[in-house]
Amino acid sequence: MPLDTWLIYVATVLLLMITPGPSHLLMLSNSLSNGLKRSSMTAAGDLTANLFQMLAAGFGLAALVLAVEHALTAIKLAGVAYLLWLGARKLWLARPGREQAARPRASLRSLWMQGFITSAANPKAVVFFAALFPQFIAADLPFWPQFLILSATYIALDGAFLLAYGGAAHWLADRMAAPARLWIDRIGGAAMIVAAILLGLKTVDDVARAPR
Repeated sequence: MPLDTWLIYVATVLLLMITPGPSHLLMLSNSLSNGLKRSSMTAAGDLTANLFQMLAAGFGLAALVLAVEHALTAIKLAGVAYLLWLGARKLWLARPGREQAARPRASLRSLWMQGFITSAANPKAVVFFAALFPQFIAADLPFWPQFLILSATYIALDGAFLLAYGGAAHWLADRMAAPARLWIDRIGGAAMIVAAILLGLKTVDDVARAPR
């Protein structure tokens, strides 16, 4: 892949990622409550789902994604409900009178699943990758090496964004006094609910935008 083509691709992805989406807000929420090290599993789950979505696009499954619109809508709604439940539960645990209560920590498996489900609940991402990648793939060069470069670049950039959000949230949480910790959880719960709303608003028209 020519260097100038790759640089244009990097610039395009960075522009698409400027606006935070459901996965970024979920990462922020989990980092507030669990710290950056543990919440990195959320980023890993998100990127794992992205990898499967890229492979699906590479194998030409975008047309199938559009053909089963109703099934994908059900998947998306299930993901929205899951995020709403997580946000509501976090807000419930952060209710007044629990300042001294032990704050439950999500398991690493749960943090990974949250990231995976949030990303996988947006199956239109397959269509996004199927629409984006061909713009930067030269027909006279082998397909799969170019595809792998584009995929690895996207995952690296997305991972950097997720860790940046998580790092900022972790930094803030570490500097909050104990009485303010409930507000950290409330902010985290609210972020999950906003993430659910953003995911629920995604439609087929979002193919032209980043799948975050």
